[in-house]
Amino acid sequence: MIDLRKRATLRTLAVASAAPLTAGFPRFAHAAEFSMKYGHNLPVTHPLHIRAQEAADRIAKESNGRVEIKIFPNNQLGGDTDMLAQVRSGGIDLFTPSALVVATLVPVAAINAVGFAFANYDQVWKAMDGGLGAHVRAALAKVRLHAFEKMWDNGFRQTTTSNKPIETAKDMDGLKIRVPVSPLSIAMFKGLGAAPTSLQFSEVYTALQTKVVDAQENPLPIIQVAKLFEVQKNCSLSNHIWDGFWFIANGRMWEGLPADLKTVVSTAINDAGMKQREDIKKLNETVQADLQAKGLQFNKTNPDTFRAKLREAGFYAEWKGRFGDEAWGLLEQSVGKLA
Repeated sequence: MIDLRKRATLRTLAVASAAPLTAGFPRFAHAAEFSMKYGHNLPVTHPLHIRAQEAADRIAKESNGRVEIKIFPNNQLGGDTDMLAQVRSGGIDLFTPSALVVATLVPVAAINAVGFAFANYDQVWKAMDGGLGAHVRAALAKVRLHAFEKMWDNGFRQTTTSNKPIETAKDMDGLKIRVPVSPLSIAMFKGLGAAPTSLQFSEVYTALQTKVVDAQENPLPIIQVAKLFEVQKNCSLSNHIWDGFWFIANGRMWEGLPADLKTVVSTAINDAGMKQREDIKKLNETVQADLQAKGLQFNKTNPDTFRAKLREAGFYAEWKGRFGDEAWGLLEQSVGKLA
């Protein structure tokens, strides 16, 4: 493994060969002592990229040019699975996977996606900024990944349908719904009596258009960007799963960073994450209005009926066993009794 100082020197010698997206990055006369590569899967217009760029600029300034972060957005460095492998090996230094992505490596990371666990954002941040988040970060550390303290927001997931709106758990009976390739999501919808089908996201629009499935679930900005309102009639504000992005770093790289620079990097990234949370909150409000204007009909749901159905189906008991008593107890400290 090449250490960061040597990598920085090699990159300086080969500067002409690289062309990442670094618009607005402050330039210094000397080469950065620590040059880091950061990859993510979102477009440059997304709040995550915008706030990450602000953090990179702040880090360059406050470290007096000693730390440079080069950002590669929009899957430039590969898909989520590829980038997760790269950040573990040291091929890249920083990555922001969703909790469901990193759960393929650290299963307990999926605990924030337990169905109908969180009633609101107050509960989300109480858990993820508190004991539950610390528990997951400790599990990530065991696989040599450093997770920064503040999770970034990916939003609550909502349910869209082509026929009737979803108001109570009974409306899920037999519903043909597309879900991600996630054991937790599949188990939740089966527990609700639906007929979930796992499809890659690239297949969702066509599957809805051809009635292979009648429903899907995603955060509102995804529904907007993918134009799913063209093939769906209703959007039920189910808030059935909350997911966020862990901002993670390669463990060996992080351990090799001087303490003063760790403070600079951590502070900037955590502060940017807090701003990104507010951005997503505002974005969701404008997106709903836009989708309504495009003809998507919105309705609220009764979460108590969904929790009761999942409890009756043994969903919570099963996943308590999978995640373990300690992690489950930390979740219930923030959301109340589930199982």
